Amino acid sequence: MIYLDYHSTTPVDPRVAQKVLWAMTDGFGNASSTDHEIGDAAEAAVTVAKRYVADLVGAAPRNIIFTSGSTESINLAIQGTIQYLENKGIHPHIALSVVEHKAVLDTCFVLQDQGRVKLSILPVDAQAHIDLAQLEESCASGIHLICIMAANNEVGTIYPIDKIAHIAQIYDVPFLCDASQAVGKIPIHFQDWGITMLSISAHKFYGPQGIGALVVKRGHPLEPLLYGGGHQGGLRSGTLNLPGIVGMGEACRLREIEMEEDERIIGGKRDIFQKLLIEKIPGLVVNGDQENRLAGNLHISLPKIPNSAIIARVRRKLAISTGSACSSGVEAPSHVLRAINLNEDIIEGSLRIGLGKFTTYADVNHAAIIIQEAAMNIQALL
Repeated sequence: MIYLDYHSTTPVDPRVAQKVLWAMTDGFGNASSTDHEIGDAAEAAVTVAKRYVADLVGAAPRNIIFTSGSTESINLAIQGTIQYLENKGIHPHIALSVVEHKAVLDTCFVLQDQGRVKLSILPVDAQAHIDLAQLEESCASGIHLICIMAANNEVGTIYPIDKIAHIAQIYDVPFLCDASQAVGKIPIHFQDWGITMLSISAHKFYGPQGIGALVVKRGHPLEPLLYGGGHQGGLRSGTLNLPGIVGMGEACRLREIEMEEDERIIGGKRDIFQKLLIEKIPGLVVNGDQENRLAGNLHISLPKIPNSAIIARVRRKLAISTGSACSSGVEAPSHVLRAINLNEDIIEGSLRIGLGKFTTYADVNHAAIIIQEAAMNIQALL
């Protein structure tokens, strides 16, 4: 099996796994139980991990709240902000892009259905870019929260987060950035750019699943979603997931050291893969912004060849996807591909390919042959 679904999740780096194993065995203490040395050691491990997470995204350790992953982080950021505003007698207005992850979209739509918020949905162009002038108009109109991702989880488009944060600061609007796909792949400067809240999932950059963080600017008011124990300043109660936190910290430490070189190499392999597929499959289309995308992203379409037919033929040999993992099994076409106005043939033939640190040149060459053979077999039946 060749694994090329790195946008969905990444393999855990063996060096990270060693740290997780330590935290599950020798370092198993409760970080909140500091009446003995085992608890002290656990607390110290959390402190170290928090510093590594903060360093990777340009924040301070005090900004880090550990969660179960980006979905929880996003819900805490949005619902926590909205609840605070409601307590102040304000009916909140949120602006968000149409291509946000479902964790953002669904949370906002539920709040809208409940009559608790007003939404402004910002469109994108054919390469999934947002219009910064339109974003500024929304900020000037008096909104209470902006939600824009750092990088798109399907077509890989990278957004100018520093510029968006600057616009938000001008109008004093809190800015939530879903950086799930970006952290560990591109530089993020939380404090310097003036981001208000940033969501992270460790399993997107070779850390364990089920652990993430919400990075929160000091002084930004949030109401908690969970109560009981008052952990993490009362914003996220519950015994800390020590193995996950230690693993996430180590993954962040390694990404800060290795990210630049790794992503350069990954981008080169992606370009080779793209060239091979274009040469082997007539009519193949590459979607998204090819000049401004994540290094490991390759989103393609095989016109008039249903992606489900491709997946059925390659799934025992090749791990690729038809879109976001959160939407697997959902019959509706990708909201991202709809938003960039691709025609139906392109959407129906779309495949999301994600390369990563452990992808080899042999993987790239073999995968191109597997996809070509599947496409030829399907075309022979049409």
